[in-house]
Amino acid sequence: MKDYQAANIRNFSIVGHGGCGKTILSEAILANGNIINRIGSVEAGNTVSDYHPGEKSRQISIHSTPLFVEWDDKKFNFIDAPGYLDFIGEALGSLSVSDMAMIVIQAVSGIEVGTEQVWDHATKFGIPKILVVNGLDREHTKFDEILLATKERFGKNVFPMQLPVNSGPGFNQVLDVLRKEIITYQTDGSGKYSEAPADGDWEIKASELHEELIEYVAESDDSLLETFFEKGGLSEEEMRGGFHSAVQNQTLIPLFCCSAQTNVGVPRIMDFISKYGSSPEDRGSIDVLDDRGKEAEISLNDAETVVQVFKTISEAHVGDLSFFRVYSGKVTAGSDLYNSSKGHSERIGQLSILNGKERTSVQQLNAGDMGAVVKLKNTHTSDTLCSSSKKVSLPKTQYPNPNIHAAVELHSKGDEEKLAMGLAALHEEDPTFVYRVDSEVRQTIISGQGELHLKIAIDRLQRRFNIQIDQIPPKIPYRETIHGKGESKYRHKKQSGGAGQFAEVWMRIEPKSRGEGFEFTESLHGQNVDRVFVPSVEKGVRSVLEDGILAGCHVVDVKVDFYDGKQHPVDSKDIAFQTAGKHAFKEAFLNSKPGLLEPICKVQVKMPEEHMGDVMGDISGRRGKVMGMETDGKFQIVNAQIPQAELYNYANTIRSLTGGRGLHTEEFSHYENMPKDLEKRVKDQYKKSRAED
Repeated sequence: MKDYQAANIRNFSIVGHGGCGKTILSEAILANGNIINRIGSVEAGNTVSDYHPGEKSRQISIHSTPLFVEWDDKKFNFIDAPGYLDFIGEALGSLSVSDMAMIVIQAVSGIEVGTEQVWDHATKFGIPKILVVNGLDREHTKFDEILLATKERFGKNVFPMQLPVNSGPGFNQVLDVLRKEIITYQTDGSGKYSEAPADGDWEIKASELHEELIEYVAESDDSLLETFFEKGGLSEEEMRGGFHSAVQNQTLIPLFCCSAQTNVGVPRIMDFISKYGSSPEDRGSIDVLDDRGKEAEISLNDAETVVQVFKTISEAHVGDLSFFRVYSGKVTAGSDLYNSSKGHSERIGQLSILNGKERTSVQQLNAGDMGAVVKLKNTHTSDTLCSSSKKVSLPKTQYPNPNIHAAVELHSKGDEEKLAMGLAALHEEDPTFVYRVDSEVRQTIISGQGELHLKIAIDRLQRRFNIQIDQIPPKIPYRETIHGKGESKYRHKKQSGGAGQFAEVWMRIEPKSRGEGFEFTESLHGQNVDRVFVPSVEKGVRSVLEDGILAGCHVVDVKVDFYDGKQHPVDSKDIAFQTAGKHAFKEAFLNSKPGLLEPICKVQVKMPEEHMGDVMGDISGRRGKVMGMETDGKFQIVNAQIPQAELYNYANTIRSLTGGRGLHTEEFSHYENMPKDLEKRVKDQYKKSRAED
C-alpha cells in the first residue's frame, strides 16, 4: 500500500441501531475495494469484522473493528461499530477518532433509540454526519416515512441524494439527484451499474430536488450564495466546489439509500465519501493540554508526533493490540513515544493496518492515519502517546455510567488474584465495564451497559484467565438509623483469675439529619471516669457502626453523647471501656425507635411514546415515583426515583417493555425510610443467615 497523506484519507465510523446492517455494509465496501471476493453473511459467521468467537456464536457485533480500503486514490479508514446499546462504549471510542459518522437506518424499522444515540454522540464530537437507509430490498420498506422522520428529528437540512425507484424484493434502481440519472445495478452483488437519464415523473422529481440541492449548497458559502443570486443558479462545477463545505458545516446532511446485502447503491456512496467526505484536514487544529495542564493546540503539520489510542484488546493470535489515530507528526516502527497519560515511555513495535484479524505490516503512518501496534507495556484506551519534546494530552472520551450491576463469586478459593487481574484487564480494554470490591456488602460488583455486556465480560474472564465464576444478584447496601432519642447504662465486668475487666458507660443517643453521618461527643463531669477512656468508648461504638445491629448494615446519622460512667482503680482498661461502649450503644440504639433506610436511585427512561403506559405502570409496581416527563422528538423521557432493590436487571425489563427501543440511566440519589413490611423481611433474612452461620 502506498503512503497516504491527510488530504487523501477518509476516517469514518459506521454506526446505528443494532440490526440495521452495518456489518454487511462494511462487507460491501470491502468487496467494492477488492479486499474480499464476495460479501459475507452474519448468519454464516464469515464476515471480516465479526471474527471473534462471541460475535460468531451470537451473530451480533460486540467489538468495534477497524477496516481499510482504497477507493478512487483515497484511503478509507472505517470502523464497523456495534449497534446494540450494551456496547455503546465501542461506538463512542470509534466516533471519538473519526472525521465523519455514517449513520445507518434500517429501511423497515426506521429511526430507533440507537439511531438517536449515535446521532447525539456524533453531534457532541462535532463531526459531520451522513445518513444511509439500508435494506431496501426487503418487504414493507418505508423510505418516504423515514425521510420525513429524519427531517423532523435531525433537521430540515436532511436531503435525499438518492431515491429508491423499485424498493422491495428485487430492488436494484436508484434515482441519483446530483446527476439526475436512474442508476441500475446488477443483481449479482458485484456493485456494477449502468446510468441513464431520468425520464417521465422521475425526471420531474430529479429536477425539483436538484434545484433544492443547489440552494442548500449555495447556503454553505457566502460567495456561492452571491453567485447563486446573480446567475439564478450554480453550474455543476461551482456546485461541486461548495458541496464539500456544505457537508462539513452540515448545512446539508446527505441521505443515501442502498441494499448492502446485494451491493446496490454502495459504490455511489463510496464515490461521494471520496469526493466530498471529511478528511483529517477538515478538523483543523485539535485542543490538547500541555505538561503543565494548560490548554494548547496541535495540527496535522506539526513535526512532533501525537497519537491517541482509542481501543485496546487482547487477541488470541496476536497478544495485546492497541488501535490508534495519528493527530500530528508520524509514527514509525521502532521509535519511542512518551505516554503522557501514564508518565512513561513506550517502544513502538510492529505497525499494522487491519481488516478484521488480517494485518498488513507498514513501517510508517502519517498524520491523519490510523493503525495498530502490538504489545505496548502499559498503554490503554484513551491514552495519549507523543514525542518526548512535546508532552501533551488529548481529551479522554467520556463514557456513560453503567446501568446494570451484578455480583460475582469464585467457584474455588485461591483464584482471587486471577479475578483481580482479569477485572482490571477488561476495564482497561472497555471503560464502560467497571468493577469494585464493595466492603459494605462484602461482594465484588461488576457493572456495565446491559445484561449481555456483563455476560460476555464473564465469558471472557473465564476463557482468558481460566477461572470459574457465578453471577449473582448484588446485595443492597441498606443502612440502619434511629428515629427517636434513647439512652443506656451498661456495666462490663469480667473476673477470671488474675487481672479483671471493669467499665461502666452511660450514654445518650439521638438522630441527626439525613446524610449528616455519625457524631461522637463526651460531656463527662467530675472524676467518675478518667478522660483517657473516652477514645476507648468511641472505638467500641464505631465497631458497631460497621457491623450494624438490626440487619448487619452500616449505622448512620446518629449522635452519641458519653455523659457519665464508673471505673475501677485496677480493673479498668482500654479493652473494658471498648466493650462497655459497644454494648451501651447497642442498648441505646434499640431504645431509640430504630429502622432501616434503603437507597433510592434517580432513573431516566427514554422510549417511544406508544410504550409510555407500560413503562409508567412498571415504575409504579417497583414502588417508584415519577418526578417529571419531557418530550424528545417522537420519544418520551420519564424521570423517576426508584428503590435500588427494585432495579436488578431493570435494563432487560425496559427493553422487553419497549421491544428493544427503550433505554435507561440510573444513579444513586439518596436514602429513604424503608416500608415496615420490607424492613421486617430484611431483618428476618439477616437473623436466618446468622443462625445458619
